[in-house]
Amino acid sequence: MSSHDSGADESGHHLPAVEDWPKGYGEASWWPIVTAAGAVGMYLGAGLFVLAFGEEPLFLPIFGPFVFVLGVGLFLIGLYGWTYHAFVSHYWSRAASGDGKYRWGMVLFLTTDLGTFGAIFSYYFWVRLLEWPPVELPQLLSSLVLINTGLLVISSLTMHVAHLRLRGGNRRRYLIWLGATQILGTLFLGGQLLEYYEFVVAEGFTLASGFYFSAFYGLTGLHGLHVVLGLILIGIVLLRSVAGQYSPDRDVSVTTVAMYWHFVDAVWILLVAAIYAGAAVT
Repeated sequence: MSSHDSGADESGHHLPAVEDWPKGYGEASWWPIVTAAGAVGMYLGAGLFVLAFGEEPLFLPIFGPFVFVLGVGLFLIGLYGWTYHAFVSHYWSRAASGDGKYRWGMVLFLTTDLGTFGAIFSYYFWVRLLEWPPVELPQLLSSLVLINTGLLVISSLTMHVAHLRLRGGNRRRYLIWLGATQILGTLFLGGQLLEYYEFVVAEGFTLASGFYFSAFYGLTGLHGLHVVLGLILIGIVLLRSVAGQYSPDRDVSVTTVAMYWHFVDAVWILLVAAIYAGAAVT
């Protein structure tokens, strides 16, 4: 969208940045900056929460969750604005095709996201080089983990089938398979919360229980946040689909969300191999 006087789209909705700024860089939008600021708040809140434990805590335990919740709120607001600005506002008037830049944008996002996971994975493998196991570990590779893994793998398959049904022009089956993906992802998230409950409440394993558990909760917690974000994105796509949007030649949002969900699935498989099954190898 180029600069214009009204600062509003065709539907009369105000967009956050209509000036071509910085000059020469095409469409301008503040939403990615808002979303990034929210992500920073989430990471900062998690860090403050960790620093609130130990022999000499640096902060009160309430600070971390407070900052984290603010970060989540800002992140979701930015995500909504970004999604609306990029995909929704001109859907009915924009010509089909020409959306390859959004697909490559998702590829770049996922590539940078690998760096975040890679940093915590590096910490975990560094811990593995020390005396192992650092503490007595609980039964990690349980039936709950296996069921959760099955749910997420199946959800990735249902997402793929949904996309194929959309491209084949079968909207009814597309909606069914997409809804199944949402349900399976929600069940997975519930299973992960149940696992946390068993570890923290029933067995007393927390972030302060040793190096392994700081890596365990860091990796699984970060992945859980990605699952939450994925469910929000799938929910947005599902609502837009019910409203009659998307067709075989207008599916860029479905494509990018599917890419993200497959990424979440692949990362979970790596997590199971490394910190669940791998932790049992002495």
